[in-house]
Amino acid sequence: MAQRYVRVQNTEGIIYYGLLHLDLNVEVLDAPPWMQGQPTNLILQPDSYQILAPCSPSKIIAVGKNYAEHAAEMGSKVPEEPLIFLKPPTCVIPSEAEIQYPQATQHVDYEGELALIIGESATKCTPAAAQNKIWGYTIANDVTARDLQKRDRQWTRAKGFDTFCPLGPWIVREVSPGARLQTFLNDDATPVQSACIDQMVFSPETVVSYISQVMTLLPGDVILTGTPLGVGPLNCGDRIRVEIEGIGRLENTVAASK
Repeated sequence: MAQRYVRVQNTEGIIYYGLLHLDLNVEVLDAPPWMQGQPTNLILQPDSYQILAPCSPSKIIAVGKNYAEHAAEMGSKVPEEPLIFLKPPTCVIPSEAEIQYPQATQHVDYEGELALIIGESATKCTPAAAQNKIWGYTIANDVTARDLQKRDRQWTRAKGFDTFCPLGPWIVREVSPGARLQTFLNDDATPVQSACIDQMVFSPETVVSYISQVMTLLPGDVILTGTPLGVGPLNCGDRIRVEIEGIGRLENTVAASK
């Protein structure tokens, strides 16, 4: 199994980065792993921590319509260049946390995605150089208020509600180009989304290079690489699970906004 890098909070509220072992002990690092964090002598036992989202990004950049079949289901063509938008860091929640269903919307969709974690500053880099800027990979759910997206004719509100970016549960350094992404709703064994990540229109390194022409990417930033065919609605009480081969599963429930 690939090494799993986590971000956790202990019972005293202190946040650490660490390595999650098979026995669920966490070997604490002295810094985020992409900042050359090294193991310490501190080991957290399974009952002494809570897993958080695996990073705390300065920004989340997402790519729209990056799978041809999803673009078609949205009634549009594949963009000629990556279509990017931002989600605020306040969207981020960990696996097992609740997605809050806002009162302002009547239609919230799931969007399972592969997420990239940036390991070092990237500005105006080539695709070849961009590959080295990707430190690792995790799972994301780009939750979207679809009715507001259509009404506003831009995506900030629809994509930006608190809890609208479940992320995690951990980061791995590598993922197979042919890894399958699948999304499951409630107890249905048949996935509502299923595609290999190599079906992306724009590859991860192309996306990172493109974004770096616009804005400087910082260590710990997150890039959502787009969702495949099969997006659909969520309702209060639903449980949504996104799985990617070689990474794991990201699972969240949906509840009415408090």
